[in-house]
Amino acid sequence: MERRDWTDGHVERWKPVLPGLDPDVEGAVTRMKKLSVHLRRVREQSLADFDLDRQEFDTLHKLAGRGGKAAPSELAADLDLAPASVTGRLDALERRGFVRRTPSTTDRRRVDVELTDTGRSTWLGAMDVLGHEEYRLLGVLGPDERTLLNDMLRRIMVVAEDRGAAAWD
Repeated sequence: MERRDWTDGHVERWKPVLPGLDPDVEGAVTRMKKLSVHLRRVREQSLADFDLDRQEFDTLHKLAGRGGKAAPSELAADLDLAPASVTGRLDALERRGFVRRTPSTTDRRRVDVELTDTGRSTWLGAMDVLGHEEYRLLGVLGPDERTLLNDMLRRIMVVAEDRGAAAWD
């Protein structure tokens, strides 16, 4: 017999209350919600461990995603923020030694923002904690099962995105 989790009891409690409840749908949705909450808590703890707030991490993450170098306007677009908001973030990150701003080599009116070694290692450290937890959780599945799960979740997300759902970040 397979081990039971919290959601099994949750579904059993609700079946008599809602006779039309599909236990597979309720179980899957509840597990996805609980997994999302779990991973958010791991992320928050990781940020605390690396003395980062969410805005700092998000900015470092977007910068790293651009190869470690970007214009402030590119970061503003990536973060969906006003340029002035990004300037404040960059000021704080620069004071902490996580980024540096340098004049662009291609356009003297532009400034480039670069991750410093300290910024990159701090970002990577926070990422590693969450990555290890993701691998720990999904490690109970074999490679084919992970591929199948990913494919099934993609099919669900395509439907969710087609309905004009909220932003995904």
